[in-house]
Amino acid sequence: MSKILLDLNNPVFQKDLFNLPKVEAVAILKTFRKISQLTWEQLYKDKGLKWEMIRSKKGKKGETLYSLRVTQKCRCIVLREGDYLRFLSLHSDHDSAYK
Repeated sequence: MSKILLDLNNPVFQKDLFNLPKVEAVAILKTFRKISQLTWEQLYKDKGLKWEMIRSKKGKKGETLYSLRVTQKCRCIVLREGDYLRFLSLHSDHDSAYK
């Protein structure tokens, strides 16, 4: 089983990430390290990351989007493309990830 590859290159996601307080940014980096050591099956089952399908919206090309908890305060909207987990946006208010 191959490990998950992270794509952190989305400009919207980067803007959100770079504007976080240092404590939150460090916590997210720890989560990225954890995710990069997981297989997809492990990610789906991880209770702390809370992988959830977002039914209320789709990606630009109609892709299924997912929500993932990266810290106690923050969730990310992501999509899976092959072995890549592409981070699209970061939300410090959990509910805003679903709108």
